[in-house]
Amino acid sequence: MRWDDLDKQPCSLARALSVVGDRWTMVILRDCFLGVRRFDDLEKRLGITRHVLADRLKKLVEQGVLYKTPYQQKPVREEYRLTEKGLELHPVVMALVHWGDRHMADERGAPIVHVHKQCGQAMQPVTVCSCCGEPVTARDIRVEVGSQWQELSEELLP
Repeated sequence: MRWDDLDKQPCSLARALSVVGDRWTMVILRDCFLGVRRFDDLEKRLGITRHVLADRLKKLVEQGVLYKTPYQQKPVREEYRLTEKGLELHPVVMALVHWGDRHMADERGAPIVHVHKQCGQAMQPVTVCSCCGEPVTARDIRVEVGSQWQELSEELLP
């Protein structure tokens, strides 16, 4: 499977990775969730070259994850904001942050704490079943081929 062909694969993970699957894109998204919106601010915070940042932002805009909106008229300057599609990546980012906090933190622990605005408590992301509300892990899930993909069942599942 070639990197440039991920978006054509019969796999939702591969298709998603074709949009957000490189290290710069994920840290750009992290900063967008933290409220960083302007090109210069992203460049400064990330230490990323202008060329790479412009390329990743362009792709995120083309894919409908971010949109540009003017914040200044003369000269026109734009900032990047998350679309609804982009906001739906929040659980993905939170899951990776939580994993990093558990397995990659040093002796100081997690660098930031996520606090639920409603109850005021530090929180950890939890995956739950959309039907019954019970927490689920990898061991609690069975995978089946989607009804419209039966002809590819041997390719989709081992």
